[in-house]
Amino acid sequence: MKESMRIGVYGLGRFGSFWAKELAGHGFEVIAYSRRNKTVPPGVRLGSEEEVLTCSALFYCVSISAFKDVLTRTAGNIGKDTVVMDTCSVKLYPAKVMQDLLPSSVQSIATHPMFGPDSGKNGVKGLPLVICPVNCKTETLSWWVDEFARWGLDVMHMSCDQHDREAAWSQGITHFVGRTLSELSLGDTKLATKGYRTLMSVVEQTCNDPMQLFYDLQRYNPYAKQMRMGLKGALDTVMEVLKKQEEIE
Repeated sequence: MKESMRIGVYGLGRFGSFWAKELAGHGFEVIAYSRRNKTVPPGVRLGSEEEVLTCSALFYCVSISAFKDVLTRTAGNIGKDTVVMDTCSVKLYPAKVMQDLLPSSVQSIATHPMFGPDSGKNGVKGLPLVICPVNCKTETLSWWVDEFARWGLDVMHMSCDQHDREAAWSQGITHFVGRTLSELSLGDTKLATKGYRTLMSVVEQTCNDPMQLFYDLQRYNPYAKQMRMGLKGALDTVMEVLKKQEEIE
């Protein structure tokens, strides 16, 4: 089955190019489409929008905020036998978009490869990938779960709500802290401890991603605001404790 499958990747941004390369490296014929980037990684060929939309499986690798507009524009041209998957870093929102815009006859799965060009630069084995069924046959979901497991990925099958709830306090908070620390313009120092270097690695990794990803993670995850308020409350608590200690002295 795998040898006869053509995989379409819609969008060749930083993650899309990385994901297309990974798919090609695991034995798929990969065809990519991008309205802007015409450079493709090894093993991937550029195709027309029509060709990509009618592949056996189609991965949308576009920003969360662009997903609805892109799917609205392309949904009518997707092949009737094409399995549609998003790769967004939130899951409730794109799952609803696919439910609302895709014909009921088109299978869809929500996925989140929880890695990218930085964390996956030395290979993706052992890295987590979340997969959430939206509108698909059991055998289709099982096939992709098994395929990703063959890559050595840590495949996690969960609901979109559970994903967003947990991701707000893992990925969401990491990006928030990384972007906040970057505002301090911290630099290298001879006094850098291991902990400081770890913080700087968080800044580097999160700030290598597009700013749009940061905005989208905070806007489209319904639990992100709760995370930010919790973080602010924790900071206020620590500041108040320090203030009381100063008053004692």
